[in-house]
Amino acid sequence: MPWTRDDMTARAARELKDGFYVNLGIGIPTLVANHIPPGVQVTLQSENGMLGMGPYPFEGEEDPDLVNAGKMTISELNSSSYFNSAESFAMIRGGHIDLSVLGAMQVAANGDLANWMVPGKMVKGMGGAMDLVAGVKRVIVVMEHCEKSGRSKLVRECTLPLTGKGVVDLLVTDLGVFEINRGRSAVRLVELAPGVTLDEVRARTEADFVTDLA
Repeated sequence: MPWTRDDMTARAARELKDGFYVNLGIGIPTLVANHIPPGVQVTLQSENGMLGMGPYPFEGEEDPDLVNAGKMTISELNSSSYFNSAESFAMIRGGHIDLSVLGAMQVAANGDLANWMVPGKMVKGMGGAMDLVAGVKRVIVVMEHCEKSGRSKLVRECTLPLTGKGVVDLLVTDLGVFEINRGRSAVRLVELAPGVTLDEVRARTEADFVTDLA
C-alpha cells in the first residue's frame, strides 16, 4: 500500500541530523515534528518569528496567540525565542537554516519547484517559500505523488508558476523516495513504499527516472 501522510513525514524525518535548524512548511510537512528520531536534537524555526517550536498542544491547552506560519497552534519550550519577521528572514536568507521540508504542487526532474499558486484561483501570497528555497542549505519536498485527477506531480517540466529553479534535493511521495540532482534531469528512485511496485511508479510518473531497485 502507498505510504500515508504520517508514513511520508516519518520517512522525511529520517533525514534530520542532530543539531540541525529546520523549517517545516505548512500542510503535510508540519507532521515531521511528530517523527523526530530518538536521540536527535533539532531546533524548529517558523518564519513568523519563533525559534524552538514545541509540540502541538493538548486540546484545551491551546494559546491562540502562539501559532506557526500556517496559523496552527503550537507550544513553546524553555529554549524558545521570539523575534520579528525581519530577523526571521535574515536567518533564512543568510543560510543559517540547515533544512526545509516543504509541500508542492509540482516538482520537475531538474529540481524546479512549484508550490505557491494555481493560476485562476485565489492567491493569498507566496509566503516565505521563495526565500526558503533560495536560502536554506537543503530542501526536501513531501507530497502525494499524483493529483486527484491522477496526473503525476513529478513532471518533466513544471507548468505552474515556479517557486524556485533547481532547488529540490529529495522528494518523498506516497509511492517512494527520489533523489533529485539539482539543475539536471537525473531523478533517481532510491526507495519504494512497502507494497508499491516499480511498474506502478513508472505508470504514475511523468518524469523520467533511473533506479537500482529490482
